[in-house]
Amino acid sequence: MQVEIWSDFACPFCYIGKRRFEKALEEFAHKDAVEVIYRSFELDPNSPKHVPHDVYDMLSSKYGMSRTEAISMNQQLSRQAAADGLDFQFDQLVLTNTFDAHRLQHLAARAGKGAQMAELLFRGYFTKGQNLSDPILLADLAAEAGLDREDALAALSGAQFGDKVREDEGYARQLGIRGVPYYVINRKHAMSGAQPVSSYLNALQMAWQDQQAVTAEASSEAGDAACADGVCVVPEK
Repeated sequence: MQVEIWSDFACPFCYIGKRRFEKALEEFAHKDAVEVIYRSFELDPNSPKHVPHDVYDMLSSKYGMSRTEAISMNQQLSRQAAADGLDFQFDQLVLTNTFDAHRLQHLAARAGKGAQMAELLFRGYFTKGQNLSDPILLADLAAEAGLDREDALAALSGAQFGDKVREDEGYARQLGIRGVPYYVINRKHAMSGAQPVSSYLNALQMAWQDQQAVTAEASSEAGDAACADGVCVVPEK
């Protein structure tokens, strides 16, 4: 069973959703049969790498709220994240462009380190105040995830995996995804937002039951086909 998750490393609800989904997956009886794929989605593709203001001024400008209101909103969000075991430090958050971080995620996924890389990028942004457009920092995170640091630097210095980021975002547009996190199970079942653990678990169970029903139906049809036109054929082993 395949779960595709569109998210951005600068999205707080993506990190919260990631943690809740992971808890649900741990409770899922067939977790070993689930493949999780992290897909790229940039909330602001045009964001510069160097932003001269902090997150509170950004929220004030974007949503027309006061700086005090922005601080209060993020404090509430921090408490919500803490309930899921996450430590959000908005005061030291570094606003930047996440395109290179997404490219690095694809490099890690190719090496089977996608989950580790995603966690380090989210934690780096929201907890450690790290600049996710800094190639040196990204290379260090790659090494921490178990990748070759020099390979990561080489990829980041060029245009590697940029096409993969754009492919993910293009497919997101085809699906009509306008916000993240967004989850697609077996290219059939979809849900959006940072849902409760129980909602993720229910979605996994429903998708699993649906998949088993399809498999059983296909098996039945194959069995029927084995006895047709007055002839029963013994399947080859």
